[in-house]
Amino acid sequence: MALVKVFSGSEILAQSLKARIEGVGVAVIVKNNIQSSNMAGFGSLGQAVEVFIDDRDKEKAAQAIEDFKMGN
Repeated sequence: MALVKVFSGSEILAQSLKARIEGVGVAVIVKNNIQSSNMAGFGSLGQAVEVFIDDRDKEKAAQAIEDFKMGN
């Protein structure tokens, strides 16, 4: 299983994209660097939340990702 990063940005946008991708039946992994750094005792700046999908699901999720990027 090879993971592909499809998004890096805010937590709110990451959750929105996660819901869209899961809506087409694709499993999503969210890596939240904000929560990780807070638990470790220091803050995080920048694009702190990343969304990954399995490489094999790229085609299945492509339309949901494109719609998200276009704001639809």
